[in-house]
Amino acid sequence: MNLALAFVVLLAILVSVADAEWDDAHATFYGDINGGETMQGACGYGDLFQEGYGLETAALSTALFNNGKTCGACFELVCANSKWCKPNAGSITVTATNFCPPNYSPPLNTRWCNPPNKHFDLSMKMFVSIAEYSGGIVPVKFRRVKCQKRGGVRFEIKGNPYFIMVLVYNVGGAGDVTSLAIRGNNSPWIPMQRNWGQNWNTGVRLVGQRLSFLVQTSDGMRMTFVDVASENWVFGQTFEASRATLNFH
Repeated sequence: MNLALAFVVLLAILVSVADAEWDDAHATFYGDINGGETMQGACGYGDLFQEGYGLETAALSTALFNNGKTCGACFELVCANSKWCKPNAGSITVTATNFCPPNYSPPLNTRWCNPPNKHFDLSMKMFVSIAEYSGGIVPVKFRRVKCQKRGGVRFEIKGNPYFIMVLVYNVGGAGDVTSLAIRGNNSPWIPMQRNWGQNWNTGVRLVGQRLSFLVQTSDGMRMTFVDVASENWVFGQTFEASRATLNFH
């Protein structure tokens, strides 16, 4: 991609982020201060420390989770209009890594994640960064923001010769992957199907081939990563790809 086109793509992304409007929601927390219950989760991520997300994470209510399509997206939150808000706390930025399921059991005041509520169940560390622990639940203002990640996009390859599943994570920019395609050096591009969260699968046999990936995020950015894995790759390996060809679709 030439320099002029790269500038246009970057400008489009920045404008989309700058235009994000603040919306209203509520926030609670789960797990302990070390993130004990925040690992794994409905997005398919594993050890959030190893994968670069740490404790700057949130589980989203049904209204925000979008059946897992929002996994990997980033949000800026500020505590709003509550006696439990910490003075001058500023904002926090979190990545969507889990799902806060609806609760239809009594009492009614615990149904924060039920549709149509917009709700963030934060790690404890993130919650107490903006609000007092004893507050429990606080109103917040939130907006989508560009994800800032260290290192390249990562692909964890799982499955068997007849069923390849790829977890894609550490995605900057919009963060939430909307489509993924895979290509062996002896095959065409093969669209993968979302299995759950950010796990994608195909039944095409690609063992023994070099693997490339085409990633598209919700802002229309398409990133092509060529020869991410050599022909000697094995299941269970994770590959980091820092160089990509970019297109804005």
